[in-house]
Amino acid sequence: MDLIISFLNKTFAFDENSPLLFTQFYFWAFFAIVFAIFSLIHSKRLLRNTFLFIVSLFFYYKTSGLFVLLLMFATISDFFIAKLVYRSDKELHRKLFVGLSVCINLLVLSYFKYSYLFIDLVNSLFGTAFQVHDYFAAIGNALTGSNRFNVDQIILPVGISFYTFQTISYTMDVYRRRITPVKNVLDYGFYVSFFPQLVAGPIVRAAEFIPQIYKPHFLGRRQFGIAIFWILNGLAKKIILSDYLAVNFIDRVFDNPMLFSGFENLMALFVYSLQVYADFSGYTDIAIGVAMIMGFYLPQNFNSPYKAPNASNFWKRWHISLSRWLQDYLYIPLGGNRNATFGTFFWIITIAAIGILLSGNIIIAIIVLGIALGIVLWGIFQPERRNKFITNLNMMITMLLGGLWHGASFNFMIWGGLNGVGMLIYKIWRGWSMNIKMLMVTLITALLISLAFFTPAPIWNVLAVWCGIIALGTLVRWIFNKVTPNSQLSNAWGIFQTFIFISFTRLFFRSGSNLDPALANEHAWNTAKNMVHQMGSAWNIEVIPDICLGYWKVFLLFIIGMIIHWLPVRWKRWYRINFALLPLPVMAIIVVAVVFIVYQFITADLQAFIYFQF
Repeated sequence: MDLIISFLNKTFAFDENSPLLFTQFYFWAFFAIVFAIFSLIHSKRLLRNTFLFIVSLFFYYKTSGLFVLLLMFATISDFFIAKLVYRSDKELHRKLFVGLSVCINLLVLSYFKYSYLFIDLVNSLFGTAFQVHDYFAAIGNALTGSNRFNVDQIILPVGISFYTFQTISYTMDVYRRRITPVKNVLDYGFYVSFFPQLVAGPIVRAAEFIPQIYKPHFLGRRQFGIAIFWILNGLAKKIILSDYLAVNFIDRVFDNPMLFSGFENLMALFVYSLQVYADFSGYTDIAIGVAMIMGFYLPQNFNSPYKAPNASNFWKRWHISLSRWLQDYLYIPLGGNRNATFGTFFWIITIAAIGILLSGNIIIAIIVLGIALGIVLWGIFQPERRNKFITNLNMMITMLLGGLWHGASFNFMIWGGLNGVGMLIYKIWRGWSMNIKMLMVTLITALLISLAFFTPAPIWNVLAVWCGIIALGTLVRWIFNKVTPNSQLSNAWGIFQTFIFISFTRLFFRSGSNLDPALANEHAWNTAKNMVHQMGSAWNIEVIPDICLGYWKVFLLFIIGMIIHWLPVRWKRWYRINFALLPLPVMAIIVVAVVFIVYQFITADLQAFIYFQF
């Protein structure tokens, strides 16, 4: 009896130390049962959707415990508000109802995700000493008559950013008449909580997914093979690449960068770029495969992002579902490339104020304030250039808020801002002739070398070397253009430079991840500063061969991963389709072999997916 009770408790009780992960055997046992029952009822639409809604709630409960109540609240509130939006005849009422939906969703999200940020801002502004207090936990303690829940810390519910964006997209799409409201709350609950993509995306758009929940189930032989391929591909990315690289190299360097050489710090940045891609796209691949087996199609979320020749193209390839969401529900409402709205200037002033208060540094504060004022004055006194200016301004706001979406700390704002600056610089760069490009990059490199010589600092050394590489590459392209223009050479050089740029922006992204929000700003800044210090200090070239030998498995895996990533799309499509068309017995043998190989790389403690924290 004790064994049965223990088994039932492990199966149905929430354990925060053992969430339901795609990389656990427990998840695949759960999915096998779900799919077996699904196969019996898939032809009965309402029963099928209700069943998937219930098992999705269970999946979320096993991942986040009582936060499942929050998911249910979001589901019920937006279902009924969207009904009101659709039924209202007056445009004012429709706008009020859609505004109510957005406010409720963003207030709940902000409470759990940005309370620490808000408290820091208030304390900095007024010199107060407020502390975070979890009112939901206090209510839980009052209802249970115990001190079961910790009221001194606000825990971020897993996946809240993802399903919040999905509920907002539903209400907005109903408002825009792109879709009609779903027929009942069970169908809507299934849309919001569909378990493969619930906790880390991809972000599903209502107009694209809701029509699928009313279609008959269909799973062809080829679709089944493709689904199995995506699942195996995702597991390999997550366990062989992401987890192995993190545990055996990346985490060690980021935890204490001062113990490692400049070369090791630099390689940790580059290897982290592969890790975060393998981790997030691995989750997406598994989610797409699991959903496809049940006859549902999730949107593509990655398109070989490290093939991007510039920063703008990178964000068309990376986390595509988020980029599209931000474009449709933030960038365009701000005015897009047409005009500036009240929201444009509200957000630029607000973001500048947040940056000033979070920085705690008078020099940074003056720089941020000067940039903000300059932007506003430029928009006022340069009406003839206003359209281009407004486009860039709205793009920058979108990237900054996209950074804040990832986390409520200064480092995520820097990360988002750097990506915005990279996109802006590219737009300027592509309008120049090769002669002007050569002149400008030479002048900037000379300036940075002068700064490194006359005001020595690691940051100037890093930037001088990077710009020196850009100058050398630009010189080579300039010479080739004089002799014979080569678009392939230009594209390869763009991909190389974009990868370096994106990797360096992730210095701020990685250094602030997985941290207590109360400590994130200071810790992230110190980590980033220490890594720049190590990379910008003098290198001992003699130890590099020993480092490469000591981490040869890590570096070899990194090289193999990047080569696979850079393979032509047609090659990848060829082996994916040919796998899908294999006879089932052969496919089963390959599945067993791949799973066996994958689990040889598994670490002692399964690593949570990186984007669970967002």
